[in-house]
Amino acid sequence: MRQGKWPRYAARPYVCGAIGAYDPVRLDRLRGAGPAVREAYRGTDVALFASAALTPYAGTVRPPEHEDAAGLSEGGSVNGSPRTGTPSGPVAFAWAERRPAAAADWQDVGETWETPGLIDRGDAVVLHTGAFGLIDVYYLAEDDAIYFAGAIEPLLALAPRPYEVDWDAWAAILKLTYPLLDATPYRAVRRLPGSSALVWSRASRRITADKRAPRWVRDEPFDRGVTGADMVALLHEALKPYDDRPLLVPVSGGYDSRLLASVAVARRMDVESWTTSPDDGLDNDLDFARYVTRELGIPHRIVPQDPAAYPDEARWAARRLEYLTSHHAWYSPFAREVHDAGRAVVDGLAGGPLMKNFLITADAVQAGGTTDRRDALLAALTLGEPHLPPLSDRAAAFADDRVTEAFTQATSMLRGHRAELPLSVLHTRTARGIARSPVNLVGPEATPVFPFLHPEFFDAALSVPVERKEGGRFYREILRAAGPKVAALPSTNAALPHRRVPLRSGGPVAREWNHRMLVRAAAVPGLLSEPMRDVVAGGPDALVAFGSWNSRFWLRGLVLFGSWLTDYADVLGDLTPPWAEAG
Repeated sequence: MRQGKWPRYAARPYVCGAIGAYDPVRLDRLRGAGPAVREAYRGTDVALFASAALTPYAGTVRPPEHEDAAGLSEGGSVNGSPRTGTPSGPVAFAWAERRPAAAADWQDVGETWETPGLIDRGDAVVLHTGAFGLIDVYYLAEDDAIYFAGAIEPLLALAPRPYEVDWDAWAAILKLTYPLLDATPYRAVRRLPGSSALVWSRASRRITADKRAPRWVRDEPFDRGVTGADMVALLHEALKPYDDRPLLVPVSGGYDSRLLASVAVARRMDVESWTTSPDDGLDNDLDFARYVTRELGIPHRIVPQDPAAYPDEARWAARRLEYLTSHHAWYSPFAREVHDAGRAVVDGLAGGPLMKNFLITADAVQAGGTTDRRDALLAALTLGEPHLPPLSDRAAAFADDRVTEAFTQATSMLRGHRAELPLSVLHTRTARGIARSPVNLVGPEATPVFPFLHPEFFDAALSVPVERKEGGRFYREILRAAGPKVAALPSTNAALPHRRVPLRSGGPVAREWNHRMLVRAAAVPGLLSEPMRDVVAGGPDALVAFGSWNSRFWLRGLVLFGSWLTDYADVLGDLTPPWAEAG
């Protein structure tokens, strides 16, 4: 892996392969560019490789006849036929930890199990994602073939050099902190969105895209009068499959983690809790988590962080996440500790949008039309104004235009839906930005568990009208049903005390590194505003002004971009952006 090493694929495998009229030489290059893999399946116009044994959940596959010491296979057969043949019945694979037990339509698999997979139906080969696309499937299209992988970098081995920059992706990463639609930093490599598939027809010899609305979009939820006690009961069901496994519930000062910890303790599960500093300048999490874990009687540990190590931690997160989001640098030391803990990690992903209207403003709720509702929601998701304009006028106008268009497309299937607002947040910010922490930093070494995405719980939470969730009212009802004493403890979801602690990301070591990355970003024509260029000219100490929430998030995005430019300096093409060309 460029500038780093591959993750240890322990909880889920790394996969790669091809469908369609692929070139075996190109496929071999893809196999060699990523983690070591072995052949899982090969048929006419399809090949699938994985870093660990991959057993089909439908159909049968005979093991390869020859396998070398590295696990790379040659020859073999499928269903008694040559491995280059077509199967006599469906053969289906999924590569999340949870997976179906029998053959099913790819959309059902994605919705129920949130897993990507490959299905050889005989007449066609289907490569699909989970309904939210939490486990990434990236691909490169070439003539009548699709080459795919669970990471971007192996596919770059097939991309034309120098690599062409996808400026739309970077506009969204800077403005929202994550990309939208199928964008990655590279034009040649795309991401297969959630609830979608690429289908190779053996009859027509063509590849088509199959994009479908997931269950929660097809079947609009109605107000079922769900109570807080109902939601707690559904969480018990969501955690039941893990009763015999040791769990780690990272407890912060907020609602999500204390709710999940309360349910796990009520189930008498083997639970530990860890907490670390979110680098938010307050560190209330450390204090509040102690109250929660003491009340619940859970063993609790504080994972320390070293300000001097911040550049290394930020680089590690950026490279693991393949520069797709500026979030999660603070989480790096915690995630690395989790890898050796031997516990599945219970994560509160989606809790905010589902149960407390997180980022759903009154303007969005009260908007009279589709466009006004979209604009209000996008404004809430977009980084606010920093203390100075970071981008030039042309760059800012480009970012505004491209992000608005991409967000409109990404949420188009939700327009007019009763749950349009929370679903818009879930399908953009949650899936593309926030989920990267548990999926790509905790995993693939450890298993992330997402109880709030359990189908029954998810549907019930979505059925509650947003008006009832206003101000966290419904969430507090759930917390009281789970445990009134824990619900009454101080929370970061309420008013916070004004105790301040230094930001690791703003300390002297971090400022020096941030400045070096900004110098690299400033070399892109027409990117930075004149005031921002003055900051760069002022040296590392000029960055002390970036202490407010909005200012430091803009800074992190630009530093991420500079770090990407540094890591890929020798393979990137023309760095003249579209707005500079227009000028």
